[in-house]
Parts: sequence; C-alpha cells; structure tokens
Amino acid sequence: MILPIYIYGQPVLRKVAEDITPDYPELQQLISDMWETLAESEGIGLAAPQIGRAIRLSVIDLDVLSDDLPEYKGFRRVYINPHIVELDDTKTDSSEEGCLSLPAIHEKVVRPTRIHVQWQDEQFQQHDEWVEGYLARVMQHEFDHLDGHMFIDRISPLRRQLIKSKLKSLTLGRYRCGYKTKAVRR
Repeated sequence: MILPIYIYGQPVLRKVAEDITPDYPELQQLISDMWETLAESEGIGLAAPQIGRAIRLSVIDLDVLSDDLPEYKGFRRVYINPHIVELDDTKTDSSEEGCLSLPAIHEKVVRPTRIHVQWQDEQFQQHDEWVEGYLARVMQHEFDHLDGHMFIDRISPLRRQLIKSKLKSLTLGRYRCGYKTKAVRR
C-alpha cells in the first residue's frame, strides 16, 4: 500500500524516533509498504517518520542510481534501529540534497564522507560498520530523520532565511508534487 509522505511542518518529523523490537506490529507489511511508497515517489530513501511513524526504521534503494553509480547495482537495504556511532569529519563533501518531505527544495549540505553505523537488518541481526562515500551521505540524511532533524537544519542561516517563504508554503499546504502527501492541517 502506498502511504502518504508527511510534509515539512508535521510534528512527527521533529520527534526522536524509538527503537523497535521484532514483535513490532505488522513490521514486514510496514516495510513492504515503505518500499512501495519509496518507488512511487521516486526517492532513494525513506525514514519511518516521513510516513508518520516515530520509529527507527529506514529503507534505502541505491539501485535506482546504478546507471550512474554501478557500485550500487542491486543495493536495496532495510535499516532497523540504526544509529550513527561516529562521524569521521577529517574529510567532508558538499553536495545538493532534496527530500520527499520538502518537495521542490534542494540545497547544498556539507557532510562527513565516512561514518560508523550500527543497525539491524530485517532478521534483527546486528551490523557494525564504517561506511563511506555516497551511501554515507544518504544514511546521514535518512538517519537524521530518526533524530528529528532534516537537511535544512544543516544549511547556513543565510540559506535558510532565503528559503523561508518556501518552507512557509509547505506548512500551509501550498506545494505540488507527484506523490501522495500529508500536509499540516491548519
């Protein structure tokens, strides 16, 4: 089932998400719905708060970029209870980011190119690894959602001031996008 993407201004996007256990109700169906929602919205990552759930769950599909980034051919992964343990900020990169919860807003964001993450897969097997490059950027973006942050929190105050009217429009439900959304009701 395709779920609505929660748009900027929804309170759940600013909550710190909770870890879940294997007995979380209908977890496999939720994961399936997240994959379907991600595909429909043509994104590469989706965190549970973006569909209204304040839980530590995210899906990332980099296979859709494999024509340009062949190293990600077949890369589709579920992250349960992910946590960034350490950011290696000895090398950073500035790259443009967008977000399904912020339609039509794209800004350059500086992020470390290497991170240490711990997470569980769909079988709740523990993983502990250092991740580099584009995947590290995507993980930081998605896992920020789980900590109540969005990429616009990582841009300069000047850039944020320049997009203030766009953000206001999102909170008022004045936007267009090609996927199902849930805006703030005022």
